Amino acid sequence: MVSKKYIKLKLTGKTKNEILEELVEVLNAGGALNDKDEFLKVVKQREATSSTGLEEGIAIPHGKTTAVKIPAVAFGRSEGVDFDSLDGEKSKLFFMIAAPEDATDSHIETLSKLTSKLLDDELRERLEKASTEDEVIAILNEEKSEDKSSKENVIKKDGFVIAVTACPVGIAHTYMAADSLVNKGKELGVEIKVETNGSVGVKNELTPEDIKRATGVIVAADKTIDMDRFAGKKVIQVPVKQAIRVPKELIEKTLRGEGDIYVATSSNKGATENKKNEKTGIYKHLMNGVSHMLPLVVCGGVLIALSIALSGIKAGSGADVTNPFFKSMLDLGVTAFGLMIPILAGYIAMSIADRPGLAPGLVGGALANSVGAGFLGGMVAGFAAGYIAKWVKSWNVPEGLKPIMPIFVIPLVSTSLVGVIMYFIGTPITGFMNALTGVLKGMEEGSIFLALILGCMISFDMGGPINKVAFLFGSAMITQGVPSVMGPIAVAICIPPISMGIATMMAPKNYEVGEREAGKAAFAMGLIGITEGAIPFAAADPFRVIPSIMVGSGVGAVIAAIGKVADHAPHGGPIVLPVVDNKLMFIIAIVVGSLISAIMVNILKKIKK
Repeated sequence: MVSKKYIKLKLTGKTKNEILEELVEVLNAGGALNDKDEFLKVVKQREATSSTGLEEGIAIPHGKTTAVKIPAVAFGRSEGVDFDSLDGEKSKLFFMIAAPEDATDSHIETLSKLTSKLLDDELRERLEKASTEDEVIAILNEEKSEDKSSKENVIKKDGFVIAVTACPVGIAHTYMAADSLVNKGKELGVEIKVETNGSVGVKNELTPEDIKRATGVIVAADKTIDMDRFAGKKVIQVPVKQAIRVPKELIEKTLRGEGDIYVATSSNKGATENKKNEKTGIYKHLMNGVSHMLPLVVCGGVLIALSIALSGIKAGSGADVTNPFFKSMLDLGVTAFGLMIPILAGYIAMSIADRPGLAPGLVGGALANSVGAGFLGGMVAGFAAGYIAKWVKSWNVPEGLKPIMPIFVIPLVSTSLVGVIMYFIGTPITGFMNALTGVLKGMEEGSIFLALILGCMISFDMGGPINKVAFLFGSAMITQGVPSVMGPIAVAICIPPISMGIATMMAPKNYEVGEREAGKAAFAMGLIGITEGAIPFAAADPFRVIPSIMVGSGVGAVIAAIGKVADHAPHGGPIVLPVVDNKLMFIIAIVVGSLISAIMVNILKKIKK
């Protein structure tokens, strides 16, 4: 990344901007940039956030953008330029780092290793005296051997310090600050663990055990990080450059118990609670998808519910939304709902494989929508995409291919394989739906057993293939003059979301803050007959939620069949009450079924705990 073509031993610029322009020209002349003007703009934006001038005459301006063709570092020396450095002195040694948007982990690690070398006083002095480009490269490539004798003489101190470093770009200061703290910790004989929040994501992540054991916390960050996990601990918060400048002072302050006790903000208590209950593996990936899907379920569901509630239901045709404004509201809600499964799948995949998993996950979720596989199909697509992308990511490829792996090879191969999987899932789903419809047609109309089956089918996958078969069967029977089949279905449609809303109110401690908020929205969606309001709960805890809502929906549907409830509109929930026969039994069926599901799911969750 550092070659002779990127080195200029005599910079002529007299101001900060002139130095930046000169170094950008060096990188451009060396073939590292696609667009030098855009790169210069990004570098200046980074400087506007906080100056990259450090102490001891060093500055490391940097940028990460698509304007960079290949990762490179330009080195230049000057007589001294005011660079707004930490110590107020003029900067003489300049390292301009250019990182492409798709920089691989190995690129970023190499860049961080290079910048960390600049903490060495002897190395800086030698760079100031180097007379040729080859000498500069040799100095930067040297590996300094560790002084074992001085390490053995260090007296170990009590206490355990943890720290987090982060800067806006995440390719220089983040890692310099981490190395500065770690090196100073070794020198002082203090046990220290530092988490880096760089451009390649979180590395050396602090665990709940680390946080619990820590004497105190140092947060050296110029961007937002997850702070609520440190609730109750003494935290010292400083700009990232302070960890480079005064690591000893920060470590000693932490050991003395200085710092403010961090209190989680009310708006982020859900995040704290999430961290406490966080698990690893499949559950972690699943919750990542669910948490990103929740806003779509809530906003889409509320928009659909309002548009239908303000428009009404028409016998024979269902929701009767004709007003242009309400129609636009309905379309907006339907669009949000359409993104629900792709987002679920995309963020499950991203949790597994990081950013390379997002594209195949989103495509897999969209395919799950198109083949009618519902949220269960979306979960399958998400896990398939994530693990395939992770597998492709692990391929040992030639160095020349590494830069295009994250933006071309991994998404292309992963998306193609996920597409094949979803194609093979789609064909049997269609055949299964046709077979299931045939079975239902063979059952006796108005029978309790038929109502039980239909109720369970409606709540099993909530918008998936089994739900669709039951709903379309009931809708078809209305057109044949048999609305009594749709009656039990109308009851079963609203029980999952209503029951989950009730469950979150009955036992809020069983649910995270985000789920409690979703419970309120789910309850409202249930009143309008939107079964999908319960999907976030089912996706997060399928083995407890799905059986519970199936039992409640089945019981509700049976009560409706016994009470001769008939629904003349292909829709469900209390919204259809005006077109329902035997209204009292309809309401009783919904109430009983919803309470059964709510109580059952809370019992199962309590047993789980």
